[in-house]
Amino acid sequence: MDQKRLGGVLPGLAVCGGIAVVAVGINLLVPAASPLLLAIIIAAVVANVVRVPESCGPGIKLSSKVLLRIGVALLGLQLVLGDVLGLGFGMLLVVVAIVVGGIAAGLLIGQALGIPFARRILIACGMSICGAAAVAAVEGVIDADEEDTATAIGTVVIFGTLMIPLVPLAAYGMGLSDEVAGLWAGGAIHEVAQVVAAGGMIGGGALTLAVVVKLARVMMLAPIVTVLSIRQRRITGNAGKRPPIVPMFIIGFVAFAVIRSLGILPDAAIEVGKFAQVALLTIAMAALGLGVRVQVMRAVGWRPFVQAALTTVVVAGIALGGVLLFG
Repeated sequence: MDQKRLGGVLPGLAVCGGIAVVAVGINLLVPAASPLLLAIIIAAVVANVVRVPESCGPGIKLSSKVLLRIGVALLGLQLVLGDVLGLGFGMLLVVVAIVVGGIAAGLLIGQALGIPFARRILIACGMSICGAAAVAAVEGVIDADEEDTATAIGTVVIFGTLMIPLVPLAAYGMGLSDEVAGLWAGGAIHEVAQVVAAGGMIGGGALTLAVVVKLARVMMLAPIVTVLSIRQRRITGNAGKRPPIVPMFIIGFVAFAVIRSLGILPDAAIEVGKFAQVALLTIAMAALGLGVRVQVMRAVGWRPFVQAALTTVVVAGIALGGVLLFG
């Protein structure tokens, strides 16, 4: 990157980085608070209280595109395929049903509400796979605009956060064991960080099971993005820029997951990778949060929120039914 281009992205990078530092600082004081979610919320507040200078645009775009994709690739270092396979064939089928069923239901609900395809697929993937990271990953291979992405991010934050206390309370009300409740939390809640918060509230052995199920859902990001990329290539044809069949960051995600699962990385390298992944995704979430503005939410109306709410219910319902059958 030449000096002129570097100077162009520095203001936006500084803003996103500053928000990320604040989010991480709050996380150090309150470990239960996810730095990724905090970054989105803080950035959204900043965007709606002060006017972000246009000079920050290039750096914000770099953060929300390039840094986000590197962070998603590094997310593969959290995956140990043996742990996921240890869930058993039945639970793996449940995970596939959650993701595929959630996306299908979200698309049908969105279509019935008259929501454009790009917006409804982003919402459906955010609710069904892994929240804001899934929204941003899918946004990279479909024809979505900033309004679509901001709307999907907003719904993930709202409904995923609501699920943090609701799943433990519902599990307690139904008399579910800690283990079953943990499996349900991992299958029903949107963000990895939200799953960690809910699993911690349930207690016992719930947290580990919840995280493993959630990471199994994260693994579904690779095939879903690939399918959507192939679809976009067919639609685009030779008329415009075509996304790669398998985006590089998805290849990186799979490669890091394989490397981690082989056990060839020292613990120190895994910790460095985890730190880099959290740092990059927190900066990227800040960039995405700067696009979440009240006027945008008002402009899109109530329909996306209805889609998000109903898709959340469907995902939670599939997860609960599957866990009770196979968990």
